Amino acid sequence: MLSILTIVTPVFALILAGWLARRLGVLGPGATSELNRFVVYLALPALLFDIIAHAKWSQIWQPGFIAVFAIGCIAVFGLTVLVRLRRAPHLADAAIDGLNAGYANVGFIGFPLVVVAIGRGALGPTLVATIVTVCVLFGAAIVLIEIGLQTERGAGRVARTIARSLARNPLLVAPLLGALVPLSGVGIPAAMESFLKLLGAAASPCALVALGLFLAETREGMLEIGPACALVGCKLVVQPALTWALASFVFELPLPLAHTATLLAALPTGTGPFMLAEYYRREATMTSSVILASTVLSLLSISAYLYVTGPV
Repeated sequence: MLSILTIVTPVFALILAGWLARRLGVLGPGATSELNRFVVYLALPALLFDIIAHAKWSQIWQPGFIAVFAIGCIAVFGLTVLVRLRRAPHLADAAIDGLNAGYANVGFIGFPLVVVAIGRGALGPTLVATIVTVCVLFGAAIVLIEIGLQTERGAGRVARTIARSLARNPLLVAPLLGALVPLSGVGIPAAMESFLKLLGAAASPCALVALGLFLAETREGMLEIGPACALVGCKLVVQPALTWALASFVFELPLPLAHTATLLAALPTGTGPFMLAEYYRREATMTSSVILASTVLSLLSISAYLYVTGPV
C-alpha cells in the first residue's frame, strides 16, 4: 500500500497544483485550454514519437500479451460506446466515455508500479501496453470522434473530410512518423533525442495540471453519479477481471505476463480522455470526475489485487 501511495501521490499533487493555481488567480480561465493545446500539439506527440522510435521488435512482439491487453481494453471501450449510444448521446461523447472506461494510465503510473510490484522484467510488456493504449485505443477514439463531428455537417464528402482531419491530427501523425525510425534503421541525432525527452516529459504533468485547472472552475449542472460510477467500475473492476480471464484461461500466459497484464488493466483512467474532451470542445465534467475518482479508488483496488496475488 505504501509503495502504491508513493507512486500515486505525485498525480494528486499535480492536480492540486493546477486547482490551487486557478483558485488563487495565478492562472486565468483560458489556461486549461491553452495548456491542453500545448500537450496535444507538442508534448504528447513528442512522447509518442519517442516511444515508437525507440521500441525494439523483441520488446514489442509478444503476441499473447498483446492480444490479452488489447482485447481487454478494446472490449471495454467498445461496449461502453455501444451502451452510451443507446442513451442517444453524440458519438464523440460516447467515444470519450469509452476511453474513460478503458484507457489505463500506463505511462504515468504503470512503469513505476510494475517495477515495484513485479520487477524490471515487466518493463517490456508495459511498453507494449503503453503503445496499445496511447496509439491503438487513442487512435480508435479519435477516428470515432471525427466521424461523429463530421456527420453534423452533412453526408457529402464525409470520408474525405475525416481523412484530412486525421492526417492533420498530431496524435496520429507522431507515432506513424516514429515508426519510420526503426524501419529505416536511421538513428536519431543526440540533440533531437534530448529535445524529444524534454518535451515528451512535460506531457503527463501538464495534462494533470490542466485537469486541476478544470476542476477548479465553477460549473453549472449536476454530475450524473450513476454513469460516473459505472465508468469507474468498468475501469477498475471489469477491465482487469476480463484481462485476467483472457490471460489465465484463453491464452494461458505465463504467470508473470498474466500478472503484468492484469495489473496494468487495473490502473486508473489516464488523462487522455480529458485531453480529447478539451481539444474537441466536449463537456469534460464526467471525464475529470472519472479520472479523479478512479485514481483515488485504485489505491484500494490495486492494493487488494497485490495482496491476494502475492509476489510473482
